[in-house]
Amino acid sequence: MSIHVVKEAKRCLQCKFPQCVKGCPVSTPIPEMIRLFLEGKSDEAGDILFENNPLSSVCALVCDHDAQCEGHCIQAKKGIAVQWSSIENYISEGYLERACRTQAPRNHIKAAIIGSGPAGITIAVRLALKGYDVTLFDSREKIGGVLRYGIPEFRLPKALLDRYVNKLQEMGVHIRPNTTIGGALTIDDLFRDGYRSVFIGTGVWRPQALGVKGETLGNVHFAINYLSNPDVYRLGDSVAIIGSGNAAMDVARTVVRHGSRHVTVYCFRDRPTASDREVMYAKADGVTFMTHLEIEEIVDEGPLFRRVELDDNGQVVNYSEPALYPADSTIIAIGQRPKDKIVGSTAGIAVTANGLIWTDESGKTTHPGIFASGDVTRGARTVVEAVKYSKDVADAMDAYMQSLKN
Repeated sequence: MSIHVVKEAKRCLQCKFPQCVKGCPVSTPIPEMIRLFLEGKSDEAGDILFENNPLSSVCALVCDHDAQCEGHCIQAKKGIAVQWSSIENYISEGYLERACRTQAPRNHIKAAIIGSGPAGITIAVRLALKGYDVTLFDSREKIGGVLRYGIPEFRLPKALLDRYVNKLQEMGVHIRPNTTIGGALTIDDLFRDGYRSVFIGTGVWRPQALGVKGETLGNVHFAINYLSNPDVYRLGDSVAIIGSGNAAMDVARTVVRHGSRHVTVYCFRDRPTASDREVMYAKADGVTFMTHLEIEEIVDEGPLFRRVELDDNGQVVNYSEPALYPADSTIIAIGQRPKDKIVGSTAGIAVTANGLIWTDESGKTTHPGIFASGDVTRGARTVVEAVKYSKDVADAMDAYMQSLKN
């Protein structure tokens, strides 16, 4: 592995105006990192990476590199892009084991973080480095949010997330698992107990329903529920997946790994909405794709689809009669919405028409002292996008809490 990484690093042209940096949502200084790595300064490179993106070791594994950093590499125009993802993974993995950033002196100001997904972990790291007393609340038994319960093990090893537990605790972050805010405890209780600000990063965990007959049948499941713990499901030999985004690809590839031999993804349009890379991997795993189909109903024997004919604008111009596409189980993967426990138990937090928490560009909600970012404000997005916006939100929370001292 190290030999491969060194060879890849030596392929970097150290461009004066690096397009890879422009392609990265968090503007990772890739040429600088590669230069430091080749100079034997991996810890220094890891320190800069961690400062810029606390989840760099995660992003190295799950980002859509073909559409971002590597897709913008000048080397890709004539051949093969420098595989920055491999280099980043090598540097970040070592850094998590060996190093810890210097933190500001403790200021004894309390900040609460609700939800331990990409946004919550980013905020926790950033505020801990600034000296705040951070408590991270999560309703599940282990931290990670969608990283742990929405991304399959073969894409993101859970052992990596366990290392973040150790890193956060080294930084003085308190972790309260199995604690739901909006149940026995509310945000008002947090402010009562001295927290100066509260961050909401609870993600989107309510499945989006199709609204067709048959969704309550015993052999029908939602993608986000399945991915949370696939080992407890017995799906049978043939599985139909309705939806064609990245989550649907994760479901399909997980189902294959759990023994189902005939796995089919059904798409409404002429191609899946997932990234080309994820579709390629799903096909390599043996997943079949069928297009131009709209769900009509689900029965015990499988879903019924109408074949659709679309015009150049993607509008339906003709339907066929419904036909059965036999399957032992059907999984619905058309998206998620946020749950409303926190909003329902806290006055003054405005939401959008689709239930997302409204914030301004700095992550401020309509309730003083409450901030939010990640999927709960923008809908399901990528890990690196959550990091990008959460960095700004952490700075806004810092400014807000410091203003209360004056």
